[in-house]
Amino acid sequence: MCRTSQSHVMTRLRFNEISRYFFAILVSLWRRVQIGRTGTRTTAIHCTGCTNSDMLSRLVFVSASALKSSGPLGAGLVQASRCLHTSPQTLAPVPPLPEEGGKTRHGIIPEEIFQFLYPKTGVTGPYMLGTGLLLYMLSKEIYVINHETFAAACIGIVIIYGTKKFGPSVAAFADKLNEDKVAKAQEVKDLATRSLTEAIQEEEKEQWRVEGRGALFDAKRNNVQMLLETNHRERLHMVTNEVKKRLDYQISLQNLHRRMQQEHLVDWVEKSVIKSITPQQEKESIAKCITDLKLLAKTTQAKATA
Repeated sequence: MCRTSQSHVMTRLRFNEISRYFFAILVSLWRRVQIGRTGTRTTAIHCTGCTNSDMLSRLVFVSASALKSSGPLGAGLVQASRCLHTSPQTLAPVPPLPEEGGKTRHGIIPEEIFQFLYPKTGVTGPYMLGTGLLLYMLSKEIYVINHETFAAACIGIVIIYGTKKFGPSVAAFADKLNEDKVAKAQEVKDLATRSLTEAIQEEEKEQWRVEGRGALFDAKRNNVQMLLETNHRERLHMVTNEVKKRLDYQISLQNLHRRMQQEHLVDWVEKSVIKSITPQQEKESIAKCITDLKLLAKTTQAKATA
């Protein structure tokens, strides 16, 4: 968007603010005159009894209503009027300061004056009002033309010429300075934004780590439970082996006792049998054995020859 030069903007803003301020005062005075003409005696007595602070607050209230859409001066006046009012309407937020000047006619007259007077006076109303006001001030000698008037005219011509001649270059220089300041501010902003972004990322990482602590603690808890279960099973295995060893020892001991008893019994039976055999029985048994051996030899020999 194309921007006007800074000098033109500042000049228009100042003229607009001053014009709107005086216009709001004139509107408030005109309304009070109309109220004084049409009001009853009771209203007049009531208005006479009003204090100066009430009158000032009403004047500021009327002026503030007309300055809501104005520039920095109007915003400042609305802000200053807050100390005189305590109603919720006066606590409304202050409008932001405009970056560019409002629409004007003839360089200094705000467009709002023409829009305000157009429904009642038509197109020529503002011009007739300004001309009549100027003629009234001259005729009543409220304003007297003297050497200061010519000096002011000359100064105004010089200011206008200087604005037209050197305004663009000064505005370009001011815009360059402003752009440099904005660039530096933007660089600082970007640096702060980058650092804050990194801090946010680190914070998110830390939060993610904190969220992962639950899983880590669960894993450690499971590991501890597994270690406890392993230790428990090792002890059960050790107890089982010890009990098995003791049982094996008892079984081995019982087998040893049984074997010893069998050997002792066999030895006792053999000794008893040997003691019960007499020498005659021994000779007879030996002879019987020899006879059996001879018969066995003959039978084997007969089978071999056949």
